[in-house]
Amino acid sequence: MTAAPPARSAADRPAPADRPATAPAGPGSLRFGYGTNGFANHRLDDALAVIADLGYRGVALTLDHDHLDPFAPDLARRTAAVARRLDALGLAVVVETGARFLLDPWHKHAPTLLHDDPARRVEFLRRAVAVGADLGAEAVSFWAGVRPADVAPAVAWDRLVAGCATVCAAADAAGVRLGFEPEPGMLVEDIAGWRRLHDALGRPAAFGLTLDIGHCRCLEPVDVPDCVRSVGAHLVNVQIDDMRRGVHEHLEFGTGEIDFPPVLAALAEVGYAGLVAVELPRHSHAAPQVAAQSLDFLRAAAERAVAAERAVAAEHAVAAERAVAAERAVAGRAAAGPGTPSDHPGGG
Repeated sequence: MTAAPPARSAADRPAPADRPATAPAGPGSLRFGYGTNGFANHRLDDALAVIADLGYRGVALTLDHDHLDPFAPDLARRTAAVARRLDALGLAVVVETGARFLLDPWHKHAPTLLHDDPARRVEFLRRAVAVGADLGAEAVSFWAGVRPADVAPAVAWDRLVAGCATVCAAADAAGVRLGFEPEPGMLVEDIAGWRRLHDALGRPAAFGLTLDIGHCRCLEPVDVPDCVRSVGAHLVNVQIDDMRRGVHEHLEFGTGEIDFPPVLAALAEVGYAGLVAVELPRHSHAAPQVAAQSLDFLRAAAERAVAAERAVAAEHAVAAERAVAAERAVAGRAAAGPGTPSDHPGGG
């Protein structure tokens, strides 16, 4: 196996593209991106150009056969070329590792960290961290995988913790943030599972959370905005799509059950400043159109969220003015003291 090029030092790595210095001021300041797994039929260079031309501010780059294959020759040279392209287009980037058949042409997502021999998965994640470092990525995202039927739950868990510890060490050395994604049907499928894993690893600083908004609707026990609020301090990457309760199917916006303005408001409320990237991996057949419609939808949802916040603020302002006026009236009566004789007809 060809060794991956070592990550460059912090001084040599490019700064993450368009990373804000402070948290967004409100829903209107959120930065929307689009996942290249929804552009599987495009060359990577073309996909990045379309995403940028549509007005997205970032890209969630899934390393795959035709999209910066981490096992193909000249990885360092190709990564540098992508970094230049991202910079020229003004796109921020997160690195995603959910390619379906990159590691095994017969078995989707195999091997994972849970398999008897996870070496190729570990190497893939190590290379993803190196690519992320050289791209100046805001995060590198990965997940647990589905537990093989012949692997006991306790064994699978121990393998996951060990594998994540190895990836965390690589990320820490490279100065890269990890976003671990709970995925329905996998060993870690919800926020509670992520918390357990985070604790088992000793809560490393490099180990953050990738939150898929659709997954929250699919299986979390609380409303989607409350999911966001509960993990705001740990968010390093957000994927966004529509979904229905109990069905793990990434849907175009408006075709599922999620009310998006409160979700975007919650992201702004917790101070999330990373990318909010559209995750529609089954829509490559109409990628430009779906991407355009998705951005229009998200911008409109953000505008509605801003309008709702302004309406609430206006109501609070009116209530505050009324309270001040009432206080002044009470204070004025108190200052006037008891009524004078002329105030009381027939008085002495």
